[in-house]
Amino acid sequence: MTSRNGPHHHPGRAELDPLRGVRTPQDPGCDVFLTGTVFLDIIFTGLDSAPVRGTESWARGMGSSPGGVANMATALARLGLRTSLAAAFGDDHYGEYCWDALAQGEGIDLSMSRTIPGWHSPVTVSMAYEGERTMISHGHEAPPPAGPGPFPECPPRARAAVASLEPGRREEWIASAAGRGARIFADVGWDDSGRWDLAALGGLEHCEAFLPNAGEAVRYTRTDSPQAAARALAEHVPIAVVTMGAEGSYAVDGRTGETALVPGIAVEELDPTGAGDVYVAGFLTGTLAGWPLADRLAFAGLTAALSVQEFGGSLSAPGWEEVAAWWRRVRALPGGVPQELRHYGFLDDLLPDSALRPEPCEPRRRAVPTIGFRHSA
Repeated sequence: MTSRNGPHHHPGRAELDPLRGVRTPQDPGCDVFLTGTVFLDIIFTGLDSAPVRGTESWARGMGSSPGGVANMATALARLGLRTSLAAAFGDDHYGEYCWDALAQGEGIDLSMSRTIPGWHSPVTVSMAYEGERTMISHGHEAPPPAGPGPFPECPPRARAAVASLEPGRREEWIASAAGRGARIFADVGWDDSGRWDLAALGGLEHCEAFLPNAGEAVRYTRTDSPQAAARALAEHVPIAVVTMGAEGSYAVDGRTGETALVPGIAVEELDPTGAGDVYVAGFLTGTLAGWPLADRLAFAGLTAALSVQEFGGSLSAPGWEEVAAWWRRVRALPGGVPQELRHYGFLDDLLPDSALRPEPCEPRRRAVPTIGFRHSA
């Protein structure tokens, strides 16, 4: 097993540090730590309907990009957070492509990741149609590292960590990270067992924020609305956020009693892959920066809305250039900023004047129909 070091930065790309106002010399070098499985995602879009048995369907669009936990890592890095990812990579071409895309392309620290000889990269094929997606995945669990634990350290000191909770499974690193001062942000997947037992989510007690979608939230809380679910969840975690897709999101801060409801932004959706990860990254960024609760919801919803207009999960994530470009377009609308978007006025104070002036910049890396060309165009 081998590892390669070195976060990299984007030459020619102006970066905004959202945590500049809260950084101190005593801070850990890592803003966010996360771990999980990296997939090579192959995404088909422009399908008129679901594939029909016995027929061949042609997609009008296709893209390839790192997927799985790479979605969240890329979204965090593109928002200017110093991101550390611990993951296994195959020593095949897919694995090499994913490693280089994350380390070289996005500046993600992979010093805690490893390449495993003879292990092939997991692959997911995602088909987007009718506003939804269907996925087929293949892969094998990575062999455990030779050392006493899953990481060289247990884990590194970080401001925050992102965890994906699974019923009946307890990840010891979550407690270790929280014990070392990391603020834990968690989401959860669909419970195939149908039990929806909140007590079975190991690690929830260490979380500062829990961000399920509406379907998951109402099932875990046995409630009848996202708002009621968020209030119930806030009895278990300091901050409960329930995402409601195009309808927006609702949050309850159980420590202060504050609530916030922010509607979604209407966009022309191309591919929803990774939108939930981008949302969590946006909310986490605003939380670490100390923004008001409603601003965090609005920013997270905006980044997710921008992401679904591009192919794939990881490489669809927006950076500050895309956020600034969207706000420039909104401010330039005839009649000014529409009433339903005026709560995004906090972007005026957040974005520097230079970001609000249209300037040419290096195009952001996006998903393309293959994993790379031998020669640049």
